[in-house]
Amino acid sequence: MGVDKLNLHSISSKDFINHESNQCVSCGLCLPHCPTYRLLKSEADSPRGRINLMNGFVNGRIPLNARLIQHMDRCLTCRACEVVCPNNVAYGDLIDNTRALIAELPKPAELPRKFFVLSLLKRYLLAQPARLDQMRGLFNFVQKKGWLRWMKKSTYLGENEVLRFVAQLPRIKFPYVELIDGKDGESNFWKEIYPAVGKKRGEVGLFLGCVARLTDVATLNSSIYVLNRLGYTVHIPSGQACCGAIYQHDGAIKDAAALSRQNKSAFSRCNIDTIISTASGCGVQLLEFGVTDDRTQVADVSQFLIANGKWEDIKLAALSERILVHEPCSQRNVLRGQAYSYRLIELIPGVQAVPLPGNNQCCGAAGTYFLDQPDIANLLLNDKILALKASGVKFLVTSNIGCAMHFSNRMYEEGMQIEVIHPVTLLARQMGLELK
Repeated sequence: MGVDKLNLHSISSKDFINHESNQCVSCGLCLPHCPTYRLLKSEADSPRGRINLMNGFVNGRIPLNARLIQHMDRCLTCRACEVVCPNNVAYGDLIDNTRALIAELPKPAELPRKFFVLSLLKRYLLAQPARLDQMRGLFNFVQKKGWLRWMKKSTYLGENEVLRFVAQLPRIKFPYVELIDGKDGESNFWKEIYPAVGKKRGEVGLFLGCVARLTDVATLNSSIYVLNRLGYTVHIPSGQACCGAIYQHDGAIKDAAALSRQNKSAFSRCNIDTIISTASGCGVQLLEFGVTDDRTQVADVSQFLIANGKWEDIKLAALSERILVHEPCSQRNVLRGQAYSYRLIELIPGVQAVPLPGNNQCCGAAGTYFLDQPDIANLLLNDKILALKASGVKFLVTSNIGCAMHFSNRMYEEGMQIEVIHPVTLLARQMGLELK
C-alpha cells in the first residue's frame, strides 16, 4: 500500500497526491468509521471529502486558504478508513504529503497560529530527546515543590493547553538499574546494556521514544525488567532519537525521514535481531520508515513477549480484577496487534481482560492532536470516559503513551481514581518489580 516512505520525495508530493487520490472511488464505506465525520457530520471532514479536497488543491481547483487547512488539520490520522477501503487507498500517505505540501507554501494571513510552546518542544526537545533525560531531575524537583500545580491555577498559564497538560503529568520516574547485590536502584540516565538474568535466550534493542523517556519511564523500566527475566539482554543505544511520527503528521516529512535514518544508524551498531517498541504509535513509524535492516525486525513489546516468552518458569502474583483494555488506533488499524495486550495481561492469574466500549473509534489523542485540537479531542473522549465511570474498574490498560496521557489528563480533571497503565507495567508489577 502506498510507496516507500523514505523515498517518497523521489516523486513530487503533488504527483503522488494526484495519483493516489484518483484511486478513491468515492464509495463512502469509510464514512461511518471516521471519527471526525461521525462527530461533525461534515463531508469535508471525512476521508472521502478530504481526498476530494486534496485532489482539487494539487490540481489548482481549490485555493490554499484557512478552511482547507482546517479540514486537513482536523484529521486524526487514525487510519480507520484504510482498514475498510476496498481500493486500498493509502490515506495515511495522502494526508501526510498534503500537510507537507501545505507546510512548504506561504500561509493565509487569517490562519490561526499554532501553539508557540509546542513548536519549541518539537524544535529543541523532541528532535533531541537526550535533552529530556538531562531535564528529568529538574522536572522531578519542580513537581515535588508543587510549582507546576501552581502554574495550572494561574489564570493566564492555566488557559494554555500545553502548560496545563505538563502541570498534570504524573510524578516523573528515573531509569531502572539493578545493582550487583540484587537490590533495585535508579539512575538519571539509561545504561547501554541491561544483561539477561539467568540463561540468555537472545538480545534485543529497546526504543525509548521522546516524550515516553520522561513521562512513561515506568513502562520502559518494566520492559527491561520483564525482558531480562525472560532471558533477553536489552540494548539501549544512546544515539537513538524520536521516532519522527509527530513531525511526519505535522507535514515535516524530511525531518521525520532524518530521524528514521538516525535511529537506523543507532540500532545498527547493536548485535540484536529485534527492536522493541513500547508505544504502538512509535512502532508504526519505526516499521513503516525502514529503521530495520535485513537482520532485524520491529516488534511491539506485548507481541514479542507473547511470541517469545517462556512463561512456565515465571511466577506471577494473582490479581482478581476486571480490567478494561483500550485499543490505540495505531495498534488496531495499522499493526493489527490489539489481541496481544489482552493475552499478555491474562497471563496474570485472576485477571479478566475486557474491551473498552468504543474501541473502534479514536480516543482523540492522535499524537499532539489533543493539544492542537482540544475541543474535538475531548468530545471524542467523552463516551469512553462515561464508559469508564460506569464500569467500576480500577485499571485501564493501553499500549500508546499519547492515549495514556490523554486519558490520564481527563481523569485527573474529573477526579477519577482509575489507574492508566501499560500491559507490560502491570505484568512487571505482578512479577515483583516495585517502581518508586
